[in-house]
Amino acid sequence: MLDILLIIIFLAILFDISNGWNDSANAIATVVSTKVLTPLAAVTMAAVMNIIGAFLTTAVAKTIGKGIVDPTAVTDLVIMAALASAFLWNTIMTLFGLPVSASHALVGGIIGAAAAYGGFGILNSEGITKIFTALIVSPFLGILIGFGFMKLILKIFGGMAPGTINKHFGKLQIMSSAFMAFGHGSNDAQKVMGIITMALLSRGTISTLEVPVWVIFTAALAMGIGTFMGGWKVIKTIGMKMLKLQPIHGFAAETSATMIIIGASHFGLPVSTTHVISTAIMGVGATQRLSAVRWGVAGKIIMAWVLTLPVCIVLAWIIVRLLE
Repeated sequence: MLDILLIIIFLAILFDISNGWNDSANAIATVVSTKVLTPLAAVTMAAVMNIIGAFLTTAVAKTIGKGIVDPTAVTDLVIMAALASAFLWNTIMTLFGLPVSASHALVGGIIGAAAAYGGFGILNSEGITKIFTALIVSPFLGILIGFGFMKLILKIFGGMAPGTINKHFGKLQIMSSAFMAFGHGSNDAQKVMGIITMALLSRGTISTLEVPVWVIFTAALAMGIGTFMGGWKVIKTIGMKMLKLQPIHGFAAETSATMIIIGASHFGLPVSTTHVISTAIMGVGATQRLSAVRWGVAGKIIMAWVLTLPVCIVLAWIIVRLLE
């Protein structure tokens, strides 16, 4: 029993590292592409802020732990299959340089594995509806808030010389990038906390869904390690290929995205930080002109988003069927 629990924790750590590896771009792609920070300084700052952000709240962890399926109705195999499928998808997409939603991957993995084990009847339809509503609405908020916030900044500062704007917003962008990394830790690190806590509860190691302190620390540290690794191909895709960014654009996109993410964390809603920052960048870019956004690159990103959920559902289903 202890061996199985250690395997689950190991897989959870691997998933968390892959999450940070892919999502490192969310916090630092803009600050690196605009040359405000060096890559090493950027990943170091992001890793530290990710770890700090993970201690903000455990509301999202509780949503993941009980919002998709009753933790007492699943087995260790279900949890391992969910983590394995999400980890494999995250890793493959990172190697291809495509930002994906670790949230969609993990939720899809849990749904597929749980359904393969006990049928769709053991799924929590109300909780899944709540989670998917947040996952679907948040990217649209990213576009709208990114567009509106950038318009406001241009209205206030648009008359200044470009050099002056870049100088001041370069400094502000360091703050917004750190804030974004903090928000990422507050939401994404909790997903692994929820999974480990679900495993502990399902085997009776703990009696409630309160997240143990050692689980918070473990998830925070793994997320920080993954972020420090820096998914450089993904960073290039978000920060350079999709839109030509200046510090003012990076500040607007990161600030807009972070407001959405921290708000979601407060209400216990898991959202895709990848989707939110990417759509915020699209919204910011659209204030120049729609053609400023390289929609061919954006289309590839969106296709990876669309495939994440069904691929992870099917992959987790297959893993359960092969191993049961």
